[in-house]
Parts: sequence; structure tokens; C-alpha cells
Amino acid sequence: VKWKKSDVKFEDRFDKYLDPSFFQHRIHWFSIFNSFMMVIFLVGLVSMILMRTLRKDYARYSKEEEMDDMDRDLGDEYGWKQVHGDVFRPSSHPLIFSSLIGSGCQIFSVSFIVIVVAMVEDLYTERGSMLSTAIFVYAATSPVNGYFGGSLYAKQGGRRWIKQMFIGAFMIPAMVCGTAFFINFIAIYYHASRAIPFGTMVAVCCICFFVILPLNLVGTILGRNLSGQPNFPCRVNAVPRPIPEKKWFMEPAVIVCLGGILPFGSIFIEMYFIFTSFWAYKIYYVYGFMMLVLVILCIVTVCVTIVCTYFLLNAEDYRWQWTSFLSAASTAVYVYMYSFYYYFFKTKMYGLFQTSFYFGYMAVFSTALGIMCGAVGYMGTSAFVRKIYTNVKID
Repeated sequence: VKWKKSDVKFEDRFDKYLDPSFFQHRIHWFSIFNSFMMVIFLVGLVSMILMRTLRKDYARYSKEEEMDDMDRDLGDEYGWKQVHGDVFRPSSHPLIFSSLIGSGCQIFSVSFIVIVVAMVEDLYTERGSMLSTAIFVYAATSPVNGYFGGSLYAKQGGRRWIKQMFIGAFMIPAMVCGTAFFINFIAIYYHASRAIPFGTMVAVCCICFFVILPLNLVGTILGRNLSGQPNFPCRVNAVPRPIPEKKWFMEPAVIVCLGGILPFGSIFIEMYFIFTSFWAYKIYYVYGFMMLVLVILCIVTVCVTIVCTYFLLNAEDYRWQWTSFLSAASTAVYVYMYSFYYYFFKTKMYGLFQTSFYFGYMAVFSTALGIMCGAVGYMGTSAFVRKIYTNVKID
């Protein structure tokens, strides 16, 4: 062996593996600019629609306050004030719903912390360091899951809080481990190096039972005791009002399908770069871009779900909880559909093992992204709904 002295500094030696021209591509900057303009447009649209419409509604309702009872009965009252007695009714299947919201809040906090750590530390220089960091942060942020899931379940009058805590704690780990174990059997059959050792599987199960579960319990107890009281601005009616007939495009199913298009549009160029670094030979290192895209995704998701929910409430349909969650979570369906296009046109994978490996882990990624977007959309919409009903005078 002959050793040659290099002039490159030790901390800069990894740079030759990076591909600046790939990430500094004009389309990368264009996509960020495009998404940023979409954010400005959507925020402006939401502000304009809501300020104008709500101002008009508040003016009409305050005018009705001054009418006598006879005039008010004859007056044509409609829209979102009509459902004030049902809008804070618990969602259907509150146990699953609160577990999904808790898990989504945890995934968001994990994504945010891991991206910040990746920006500060060069995690891409060591193989597997990104995954190790993500697992550690996921276990450490378990109280977030318990807090948001537990408090929401308590607010909705849930009684089986221990069951809710177990489902919330194990929902994401069970999905990830189930997919990984299934792919692992195929990897062992093919004698592939991607097979996960048995010791690693046992270690992950131990993390779930001895770290994630106790921390989730702490978060659930804190959430139930600190913010588990149902302090809604409006009283909930004993009998739910019937939901009137409405136009086909106001149906929750249609709103859910259309809700994910704009959030997906704001991230799909970045998805191409992430997929290429994950499934091809590029090393992803521009985590500043990723942080920007995460912020843009959250703003777009919240704006879209607020607009969807406002239209739904105006149609006197008070089933906004699941609609707001699913309309944001439908972003994941578009991401998974895009992964099919990427597989067939951008990769050269073939065979059972590569196909199952790709689509299995893409399903996990898409589901986690969907749960995160759904939780972000619901939290933003919940704050909006509480705000508009707080400002309305209700006898």
C-alpha cells in the first residue's frame, strides 16, 4: 500500500461523494419558489374568503340579535351558525381518531427534530445514522403522542383510555415492524444482505415495550389531567340535527379526494429528490430545503383543510373532524401513486424482493406522511372552528 498525502481537509473529504449539480438544479429552486407562491396565494385566499364571509355572517347574526323573536323566526338563517349545537359533538370512532391525531403529532415532531439535527450534524456521512437518530427521537417523543391523543380522547368523553394509549403507542411501530418482518422473510429467502438480524428485531421490540409505552403513559396522564376537559365554546345538543341534502361536490367523500391535491403539488418535486437519494445512488444533504418544504406543506395543508371545513359547515354538515383529517391525509394517496410512476419510469428494479422492498417501505412512508398531514390539518382546523364559534353570540 502506498499512502499519498491529500490536500483536502478531513471534514471536506466526504464532499466528493456529493453531487451539487443534482441538487442545485434550476427546477429545485423553481419548485421551492412555486410552492412559496402557492402558500402566499392560499393564505391570502383563506384570509380573504374567511374575513369577507365571516364579517358578512357576523354582521347578519348581530343584526338578528337586535330583531324580536317574531322577525328572527321568519328570518332565513342558514350556514355554519345553524350547526353550533352539533359542531363540537364527538367524532365517530373517537378511540381510533384520537390515536391517529396523537401519532400524527409525534411524527411531525420527529420529522422536525431529525431535520434540525441533520442540518446541524452531517448525518449523511455515516451509513444508518439517519435511521438510528429517527428511532431514538421517535422513542424520546412518545409523550407527545400520549399527550395529544389522551387529551383529545378525554375531551370527546372517552372512557377506555388505557386501550387508547396502547393503540396510540403501538400503531406506528406495529405498522413499521409488520412491514419490515414481511420483507425480511423474503430477504432471508433470497439470502440478501438487506435481511435484518434477529438481535436487531428483539432490540426494536424492547424499545417499544420498555421505552415507548412508559413514556406514552406519562404523556397520556398529563394530557388527560392538564387539557382533557371539554371546554367547548358552544353547548352540544342532546339530539343530533339531520344533515340536509347538498350538492355532490360538498359531500365529505369528494372533499377528501380533492383535499390532498394542493399539498401534494407543493412537495412533489422535493419527493423526486428524496426518492432518488433513497432508491438510487445520490446522497441527500440539502436538509435546509427539506425543512422549508415541511413548513410549506404544513401551511398549505392547514389552509386547504380550513377552506374545506368552512364549506362543509356552511352546507350544515357538522362531520368536520374526520373530513378535515382525511382531506389532509389524502396527500399520502397521491404520494403513493407517484411512487408507482417513479418505480416504473425512474428505477431499474425487478423481481419479487426488490418490488416488495420498494412498495412495502413506500407504503410505510406514505402512511406516516398521511397521518402527519392529517393531524396537522385537524389541529389547524380545530383552532379555526373554536375561533369562529367563540365569536358568535349564541342564546
